[in-house]
Amino acid sequence: MSPAQAPRKIIEIKPVGDPEAKVYPRSVDGPFTRWRWFFVWLTQIIFYGLCWIPWDGRQAVLFDIDARKFYLFDLVLWPQDTIYLVILMIISALALFLFTAVAGRLWCGYACPQTVYTEIFLWMEQMIEGDRPQRIKLDAQPWNARKMGIKGAKHLAWTLFALWTGITFVGYFVPIRELLGELASFSAGAWSLFWVLFYGFMTYGNAGFLREQMCRQICPYARFQFVMLDPDTLIIAYDDKRGDPRGARPKGTDPKAAGLGDCVDCGICVQVCPTGIDIREGLQNECIGCAACIDACDQVMDKLDYPRGLIRYSTENAISQRYTLSTVLRRAIRPRVLIYALLLSVLTAATAWSLATRPLLRVEIQKDDRTALAREADDGLIENTFRLRILNASHLERELEVALTQDSGLQLTGETVLTVPAGEYGALTLTVRAEPGSLPQGPNRIDFQVSDRKDRQINASEKSRFWMP
Repeated sequence: MSPAQAPRKIIEIKPVGDPEAKVYPRSVDGPFTRWRWFFVWLTQIIFYGLCWIPWDGRQAVLFDIDARKFYLFDLVLWPQDTIYLVILMIISALALFLFTAVAGRLWCGYACPQTVYTEIFLWMEQMIEGDRPQRIKLDAQPWNARKMGIKGAKHLAWTLFALWTGITFVGYFVPIRELLGELASFSAGAWSLFWVLFYGFMTYGNAGFLREQMCRQICPYARFQFVMLDPDTLIIAYDDKRGDPRGARPKGTDPKAAGLGDCVDCGICVQVCPTGIDIREGLQNECIGCAACIDACDQVMDKLDYPRGLIRYSTENAISQRYTLSTVLRRAIRPRVLIYALLLSVLTAATAWSLATRPLLRVEIQKDDRTALAREADDGLIENTFRLRILNASHLERELEVALTQDSGLQLTGETVLTVPAGEYGALTLTVRAEPGSLPQGPNRIDFQVSDRKDRQINASEKSRFWMP
């Protein structure tokens, strides 16, 4: 039987368990758990720290909606740069498709905010209430002063952390130092206060209460992920050929002699699962790919002196066809993966090139509509008046000079030098003069050039029309 015809025993959507049953994840240690905590630390250091970095007298990363400017270190984006936001969303979607096609729900298991904050809230819960048995026992007890004190301490820790998360989130849209000053003096704006409380409440509710229900019942990704999986996608899989039939046995028992598989049916893989599923029943849409069950099972196998990998990262074909690691890796390079990788690479490179070559100066020119297209001055010269609007899209203040690029006898009069702050617009009204008859009647093309007086390589040109009556 070919791999394509092999029965699909690993990937199957199981019905969601009792939504009312609370899940008490058991703490576990192991390489995958340590990787998960690495990404918790990495994402939170970036999130909580990035908004505090100063940069040229301002916040390094600030999405100033009121001023309609987005600051990303040296990069200043304007509303007309919204295309980059669209491209970023497309790149993120392609990356998600690629990671899912290669190795399932990597994003969910290691970097999704729901997973990250649930890990943090669970850690606080374990520090205050104890590990799984203590938490189950505490919840089963009647309410008393001790239980109220422990629960109150946990919810206080959750609330303070959630509020700081809300403040940090709003600190990317309002300068965070300014925001903290306003909150401390009770002068924060209504919208700032609303979003601090709203985002803090969502963090508190999602990570403290919804937890696995968000992944099992609400998140749409869990519902369509199987469209992106195939029999050669790396998933967390239970090796039923090795593990079944399951059963308890004394340590040192030869499972083959006892007519058993390697699985001792201890249930620890279920106890450590943050969504409360049994991975031995096949891959389910509730599985977030956190690999806690792998760490737990490997520890049990070590105690029994059995080989590790009863639960492991593998593929449906590898389990059913007993592929070697080299075969699994070779089959990982398949058409859909190559297409996703190619599209992602091309789009990322094109976006990086576009940002790197993005002009630092932009010029808009309009004929001054307060005057006629052309007029004759007292000295007999023909005059056209132009209004220039110049955007300094860089992160530095610049002294700019306006000139005409062609040598056609045209004269540029008025103030031709202006200073434009970083990320701001500057405006000039200029008059262009010409001798009567020096240009053909009607519109004649002229080119304005705006350049930095200290660095002439930073410049921008824009064309307009000089009207000769």
